[in-house]
Amino acid sequence: MRGKAPDPPALGTPPDVKLLLRQKLDSVFLAASQPTQVRVSEPRPNLRGPGWTACVKAEVVSVTGKPLGTQTYRIEISDGAIADRQKVEAEDTCATESYEPV
Repeated sequence: MRGKAPDPPALGTPPDVKLLLRQKLDSVFLAASQPTQVRVSEPRPNLRGPGWTACVKAEVVSVTGKPLGTQTYRIEISDGAIADRQKVEAEDTCATESYEPV
């Protein structure tokens, strides 16, 4: 007879993503891209592992200064820090999220 699988660890309080981005925006956008109008979604539990995820978007420019438009990334937050970022695709859930200015 098998025992019940252990419950996943509790996530605790959602991280303050706005504060993380203010402190480490360069972990999402290169400084040379001069991100403006930075916006973030509410943090959600990470379905692929421990921690949280959130969507971040900003207006950016190329290295030559040409506007590239809005770039959106999904960030993973682990142990109170931005651990990873991935550029989102059109079918990603970031397209349906609500955003607030950072």
